[in-house]
Amino acid sequence: MKRTYTLYRVSTKGQVDKNDIPMQKTACRAFVEKMSDWQLCKEFYEKGISGFKVSADKRDAIQDLKQAAENKEFDVLLVFMFDRLGRIPNETPFVLEWFDSHGIEIWSVKEGQQKFENDGDYLMNYIRFWQAGGESKKTSIRVKERLSQLVEEGMFTGGCCPYGYKFIKSGIVNKKGKELVALEIVPEEAALVSFIFNKTVKEGYGTWRLCNIINEKGYKTHNGAKFQSNTINRILKNYTYSGHFIRSGKISPFIPELKIVDKNIIDEAQEILKSRSNDMEKRNNIAYTTRGAALLSGNIYCAHCGIRMHAITYSNPVVLADGTRKVYKGIKYICPNRARKRGECDGQTQYSSIEIDNAVLKLTYDVLDIIKEKPKDKALKLKYNQMVEQKRSIYSNLIKSYDKQQEIVKKLLEEIGKVLINESTFDIETLNESLKLQKEKLAEIESKIPLALQELNNEKEMLNNIDSLYNEFVSWSEEFNLATKERKKMIICKLFESIKIGKGYNVEITLNLNYEQFIKGITEKASIIT
Repeated sequence: MKRTYTLYRVSTKGQVDKNDIPMQKTACRAFVEKMSDWQLCKEFYEKGISGFKVSADKRDAIQDLKQAAENKEFDVLLVFMFDRLGRIPNETPFVLEWFDSHGIEIWSVKEGQQKFENDGDYLMNYIRFWQAGGESKKTSIRVKERLSQLVEEGMFTGGCCPYGYKFIKSGIVNKKGKELVALEIVPEEAALVSFIFNKTVKEGYGTWRLCNIINEKGYKTHNGAKFQSNTINRILKNYTYSGHFIRSGKISPFIPELKIVDKNIIDEAQEILKSRSNDMEKRNNIAYTTRGAALLSGNIYCAHCGIRMHAITYSNPVVLADGTRKVYKGIKYICPNRARKRGECDGQTQYSSIEIDNAVLKLTYDVLDIIKEKPKDKALKLKYNQMVEQKRSIYSNLIKSYDKQQEIVKKLLEEIGKVLINESTFDIETLNESLKLQKEKLAEIESKIPLALQELNNEKEMLNNIDSLYNEFVSWSEEFNLATKERKKMIICKLFESIKIGKGYNVEITLNLNYEQFIKGITEKASIIT
């Protein structure tokens, strides 16, 4: 008797609920009964496993079957259809070949036995999974397109309920007769969301610091848990708070009843998060941080070696004329390369923070005074033209990258075809890995194109964002005098692209391009030396 193992797989929970696995099981058992010399020995199940997205290396059932084949525990592998073994065109055909090479017969209830006796068998095996992969891709495209359409219609497309909202009935019933949900603002939670954005953007609070404050006040997440850094990060990255749903490069129309935070505030939060990430650690412009007693701690760089300078406190004991002892305390900025011999630097070892801070503060007041005198219409026009050109460049570069990436994928597919007819010098595993990587890059570029085009065409929203940016710029001049040190630090961080200090207390400050556009024509130089 031929020892027979079966494999049953469904991709989604919906298929589990529809009893697809019992259907496969019934068909496979009936098929085994028809084969007089077969004996069903073991059945394998995979629930909710995509044969198109999940590699065989990461599927426990496939790995268990391979182990059993190597141990010669069975003779026949039976599935309802061959696509139950997978739908990855550059992988699954070779899974079947692997089982055949280990003496296992591969059978499908619907398609019969897959043999490997001649070139035609190998070609048909590859074509079958190429078609199956194409069907999976078409299904994926249809689903993504429908979800994108729902987003453009302003519909919530599923997932966890974001903090700040609650689920309510939408009154809309889908094709399956299930009523869809919508979001509604929870005022108490929305206030906390606004607090998180304000503290992050206006005062430079980090996620760990925010967690401590929020947890001390007794707030809990929707799951009843304490706030963690990743909880804060998810909130800061969620554009739903701006009144827009975003998915697969599509953005919904503005939904005023969902707005908690201005979109430009969320954009600023993204920049701050990006500046704090590990891969940005070596960047040579200002870091968004407000920790430390010095005005520029974490935000100043050595003009000679480019390294970020550290602020340190020092004590200077002095004996006065009357014999009393007094300790003067102060802050210095030091270059780690020079002071701690971490690298080459021909600059000074240390600088008094008072002189540098005063120079930066004076220039800050000068710039803020300039913006008060700048006509608003002229400032907005200059910034709008600059922003349009920037977004046009982003869209154009994405299109060029997409075309280039398509050519790479096309050439790899052609090379895989050559392997099948023994006309290539490359091995199939190398090509498969390369093709997978290049397809991922192509998909990533493709997902960015619709949003880039939409942002380029969304003139009204662009003008609103510029207006908000301008109003914020103007408001700084009004609040700077009375602002906290943390708030002053954040204004300086946003206002200046870089602050560098060199020998002789030569401070070189470069204005942030966003704000330089507003005052262009009055201050001709973007780089100011004091």
